[in-house]
Amino acid sequence: MQLGAFSVSLAVKDLVKSRTFYEALGFTAYAGTEEHNYLIMKNGDTLIGLFHGMFEGAMLTFNPGWDQSAGNVDPFEDVRDIKARLKDAGLEVTQEQGGEDGPASFVVIDPDGVPVLIDQHR
Repeated sequence: MQLGAFSVSLAVKDLVKSRTFYEALGFTAYAGTEEHNYLIMKNGDTLIGLFHGMFEGAMLTFNPGWDQSAGNVDPFEDVRDIKARLKDAGLEVTQEQGGEDGPASFVVIDPDGVPVLIDQHR
């Protein structure tokens, strides 16, 4: 199963303070804007998403169809195929969004309660 680009998504209390903190660790803003309440920070191939007011806690995020620089990967395993395989494996799928093709997402929860977001953008 090819899950695509990996990042950790963090719910932050103060986007500016979090940006400053991660910049001190060598990250730079790669995508998103403070006006839209999120930033994707990049340090080499490592990605961290900072999100204000969008969800609680932290989650693991995978983006099928993207590499670590958000470049398109072809071919790639469609999010709906991944979802079907996980359901067949007995995992509970929640927060499903999207149609029969194109962008779509869903969440599975690991045994310790950590949400895992599978979020396809194309």
